[in-house]
Amino acid sequence: MSKIAIVTGAGTGIGKAAALALLKDGWHVALAGRRAEPLEAVVAESGAGPRAVAVPTDVADPQAVRALFDRVVQAFGRVDLLFNNAGVNAPGVPLDELTVEQWKNVVDINLNGMFYCIQNAFRVMKAQDPKGGRIINNGSISAHTPRPNSIAYTATKHAVMGLTKTASLDGRKHDIAVGQIDVGNAGTEMAMRMAKGVPQANGEIAVEPLMDVNIVGQSVLYMANLPLDANVMFHTVMATKMPFAGRG
Repeated sequence: MSKIAIVTGAGTGIGKAAALALLKDGWHVALAGRRAEPLEAVVAESGAGPRAVAVPTDVADPQAVRALFDRVVQAFGRVDLLFNNAGVNAPGVPLDELTVEQWKNVVDINLNGMFYCIQNAFRVMKAQDPKGGRIINNGSISAHTPRPNSIAYTATKHAVMGLTKTASLDGRKHDIAVGQIDVGNAGTEMAMRMAKGVPQANGEIAVEPLMDVNIVGQSVLYMANLPLDANVMFHTVMATKMPFAGRG
């Protein structure tokens, strides 16, 4: 039986790597993101034909998220996996200089958007036959430990951990397994600034190591292919020598 996935933020970075890994493994994948062009480029790169479909979607819009899930069900019949990956950052400025608009933009996408996707995944997964499925939320290392001048991103990623734990609890009776992947310093466009030097907790600027983003894609694939009676609730994958454990 075909396995059906939705990947948000699929046009670049971690979402792209995960979508390509799933497609290479034979999954059908709906690639969601705000911009159509990057999504179509990933579809073309995959060479997966009709198993890959681009669905431009703003996850901050609850009606757009509902339409995404309805389209996938109409096209493929069900949803077995949601990789809840879409996210944005705010400028790295002192928290008292962060604008209300910048704060709300991060909350709308990283927290509200992730909730809308979880809610619609539950709606579909509870009703389909056989019922159930898997949700993997992108929590980030920032779900555990902040960087300087990152209050909006860190607050929303800490909140993702609450979404993961609660959805995991609420999903039990519906055979919905919910877990979280926390990624540190994958070589994406968003993270490439690490190679030029970024602020550390002690005020210094330091270059940080990066890892191949395709390693993250393989981690998502591993979690996705588990049977529903097994769940990786928290999976941390990171550049080995990045400053996470310890003080800096």
